[in-house]
Amino acid sequence: MTNRPNPKQMPIVPLSNATLRDLPEGVSRPRYDRSALTPGIVHIGLGNFHRGHQAWYLHRLMQEGRALDWAIIGAGVRPGDAVMRDRLLAQDCLTTLIELDPAGLSAEVIGSMIDFVPVEEGHGPLIAAMSDPRIRIVSLTVTEGGYYLDATGQFDQAHPDIQHDMAHPDRPRTAFGAMVAALRARRQAGHPPFTGQSCDNLQGNGAILRQTIVGLARGSDPALADWIDGSASFPNSMVDCIVPATGDAERARVRSLGIDDAVPVTHENFRQWVIEDDFCQGRPEWDAAGATFTDDVHRFEAMKIRMLNAGHQVLANAGEILGLPTIASCMEDVRIAAFFRKVQIEEITPHVDAVPGMTPMGYLDLITRRFSNPEIHDTTRRVAFDGASRHPGFILPILRDALQAGAPISGLALTEALWARMCSGIREDGSTIDPNDPLWDALKASAEAARHDPQAWLAQTQIYGDLGQNPRFANAFAAWMSCIWADGTAAALERYTAEAG
Repeated sequence: MTNRPNPKQMPIVPLSNATLRDLPEGVSRPRYDRSALTPGIVHIGLGNFHRGHQAWYLHRLMQEGRALDWAIIGAGVRPGDAVMRDRLLAQDCLTTLIELDPAGLSAEVIGSMIDFVPVEEGHGPLIAAMSDPRIRIVSLTVTEGGYYLDATGQFDQAHPDIQHDMAHPDRPRTAFGAMVAALRARRQAGHPPFTGQSCDNLQGNGAILRQTIVGLARGSDPALADWIDGSASFPNSMVDCIVPATGDAERARVRSLGIDDAVPVTHENFRQWVIEDDFCQGRPEWDAAGATFTDDVHRFEAMKIRMLNAGHQVLANAGEILGLPTIASCMEDVRIAAFFRKVQIEEITPHVDAVPGMTPMGYLDLITRRFSNPEIHDTTRRVAFDGASRHPGFILPILRDALQAGAPISGLALTEALWARMCSGIREDGSTIDPNDPLWDALKASAEAARHDPQAWLAQTQIYGDLGQNPRFANAFAAWMSCIWADGTAAALERYTAEAG
């Protein structure tokens, strides 16, 4: 249902259980008795994506009287997560979701989350929550770079955080250390393990989560590691919904609809969730709410990660350099749009298989429409954030496959050169790009050196591994770096799109 802006005389309703009946007409709200919900899921990393995706699917089931014993308890492991906890608890863990459809806005309030554990050093409250046998799934959205992987994709047990958690398993620093501690407590109490469910954009995300949890447990308790590996489940999944960050504009938008929500979520009018059906302690009937269960998650993952997530990087770095604020504005720029389409058709789709009901070219048309949605104010800054994780996760696997196959790589090399140019920290109009990566200082130093010595960028082996030694890629990268710095980003984009396919 389309919602019209709130007239000035209409009161703004503070979001809470007590005010659900007072919400403006046309705003969907929970029909179920939230006081009767019991927990079944702990979710770590409770940001916008989770609330607009997994929590929404569960809410849909609850609206039909299902899954009432699968309510979500939120959790965080960073000090900043306490701010989100305070804001959500102040409104009884309710969230307003605003769908940004070009045909008109619609809003609904979801109530599938019922609590948020305190955020404390050592994660005692989180460990206690996950130790509760009622909790059958622990899910995570901790970003692609949060799984402690080295440049080869293997578990980085030498990382200081991991070393700490191995030495101090009862007071861990990481979400994974807290999960291991809870699994230890469950085993000691005679309770079965929970399912660990990654909802991050990683191909084989369940297998990666298993690798991290089992590897961490093995460093302090090999018998526990064997029990986890043999008894717990870690289903692979593919998640998809564009969910911009929340700022003043989003809070103003929800107020215009008549609701005072400190942490509303805006999202596109598209969702997809493809899941491997491997849950050791059961699961909600998410398929009844539109999720897909399949034994072949890998092909869905590959299509989405290689085309949508890699495509985001193709767009965002060029857009940031040219001062374009959103992904939609990048798609409006004819130079960037042409670059995006050529890279997709010639260098990405050849390395993507079709999935049931969707060809790579059909998916390209789908994401082109989604990225072009003018209602989605998804900033280039958000999409470009943490390139040190996103490029190795999204772009470089395609590049490796293309090099092995002797396929075209010019646009992929240009994408990497644009990332390096962006990390210099200065747009072409002279304005400053604020730090936007956990490794920003190191990236900036390498980017500045690469202006005159392109190999200085590729020498970052923690990102590129041995790719920097591949002469075909290194030469293409160097040529694009020289072009960008000498002639500008627009000239580089136009030169690439003019290349014969």
